[in-house]
Amino acid sequence: MIIRFSRRALPAVAAAALLASCTSSGGTTGAASDAPSTAATTTPSPTPTATPTPTPTVKPTGQADPALQAFYGQQLTWAACKDDPKTEKTDESAVQCTTLKVPLDYASPGAETIDVGVARIPGAKPGERTGSLLVNPGGPGGSGVGMVQRGQKDYDGPLRDHYDIVGFDPRGTGLSSPIKCLDDKARDTWVTTDDLGPEHGKVLADACQAKYGKLLEHIGTRDTVRDMDVLRAALGDQKLSYLGLSYGTYIGSVYAEEFPDRVGRLVLDGAVDPAKPLAENNIEQYAGFERSLRAFAAHCAKQAQCPLGKDPEKAPEKLADFLDGLKQKPLTAKDGRVLTSTAAWTGVIEGLYGDESGWDALANNLGWAMLRGKGEYLLAYADSYNKRDQEGHYSASADAYTAVYCADGATGVPTGDALQAAYAEMAAKAPLISRHEPGSALFDPDCRTWPFRSPEKAHAITSKAATPIVVVGSTGDAATPYANAEKLAAQLGNAVLLTREGEGHTGYGRSECVRTAVNAFLVDGTVPAAGTRCATDAAQ
Repeated sequence: MIIRFSRRALPAVAAAALLASCTSSGGTTGAASDAPSTAATTTPSPTPTATPTPTPTVKPTGQADPALQAFYGQQLTWAACKDDPKTEKTDESAVQCTTLKVPLDYASPGAETIDVGVARIPGAKPGERTGSLLVNPGGPGGSGVGMVQRGQKDYDGPLRDHYDIVGFDPRGTGLSSPIKCLDDKARDTWVTTDDLGPEHGKVLADACQAKYGKLLEHIGTRDTVRDMDVLRAALGDQKLSYLGLSYGTYIGSVYAEEFPDRVGRLVLDGAVDPAKPLAENNIEQYAGFERSLRAFAAHCAKQAQCPLGKDPEKAPEKLADFLDGLKQKPLTAKDGRVLTSTAAWTGVIEGLYGDESGWDALANNLGWAMLRGKGEYLLAYADSYNKRDQEGHYSASADAYTAVYCADGATGVPTGDALQAAYAEMAAKAPLISRHEPGSALFDPDCRTWPFRSPEKAHAITSKAATPIVVVGSTGDAATPYANAEKLAAQLGNAVLLTREGEGHTGYGRSECVRTAVNAFLVDGTVPAAGTRCATDAAQ
């Protein structure tokens, strides 16, 4: 089952509604109706203009390494971003774009270089400017450029009054040497097939190696945080201020490890536990989605119309039986595409990334498949998850997800007795959601045939930064379970945990209480009191 739970990326519609959820499905909120709901599709990121008008930033700070001084000292040239024709309702004139030049290999900075795409919304009150706030939507594979360009209005208020809001595309994504190994037709098959044997991962690994070769070795998170530090200096900031969601919390954690003396105000929302190896991480995530699946099914059974029946105890099994049964009896949509078991599970998981406000719409779309044999609406959810637009084109984030994860050390997998123990633990903690394909559940992404072995290993990250780091965790977060936030805050040491009570992935966009606390920290340096707990906003 190709469900990329780990370090999930931000869908386009969520980026447009700042941090409303790192992974909530577009078009899935509101009450059920007779008309089917559809999920959001991804729009391409903008590219900088070819001949920008120079608008230099303030003089950047230099760095000690002579070999890197040219990169740290570069002047950024800002200009209006290239208009994105698929964002007709968004005024993009306030957003500026530029390109940052960085070494391909930081061990050989005098050799090849790559370009990193950057976008910013200048601060609304220059006289009160604190500096730049870097933001990242998650992934791996999420576009920070797209997050800023399509989410401008969501930064209005304290953040934009005091900061330039800056998003960048991590290497391998968006405008920064994007990785796209499979063409659209091949990816259609790859993300929907129910044949997930050992050759499935090798198809992608071979295609990536053929097209990108040595780039794959320099696309990991540690390279990204080094790029981020170059960007910090080029922006003229002595310290990094940063807001990272989901996988973006891992970027922030590694930055705190790599550059502790340059940590300013960091907020990590929807935490990844860096100490967990791949299999353990996936088991915990599947367990989180199992809990959310059962909660959703029980909620559905209490409604007037529910395709899962009226018994909340039997509803989860009925849902899983239907989704698994599509292996033998898939549904054909009106455009000829096929709703396979893998695609249907992906669509349901997309709906479960959100909170209860989207559950009625998810139930409605399930009803169209279960009662009427129409698979197009669950396919729309799966398309949103897989970053497939209405024309059938995929964004590069799909392949970047695997490439970055494998570069980050997911090549180490359990074998022998440890493997059998992992399968047993998965079956015990997530019996319904993992039975479709236990192998792909443990190895997601599947890096077993990746063309190189990364030196990175899962390990606890301890921050030596003088400034506290704020970690935000949500008790009902299935994608990055609350225990991750507890563990990350404890590992970092100089960190405080801010808790949101409620369902859904990430907290900033779901709770005014969380937003107020985070803004106070980023703007004034006010650290949330230890043990602070926030409720989810009543209306989502």
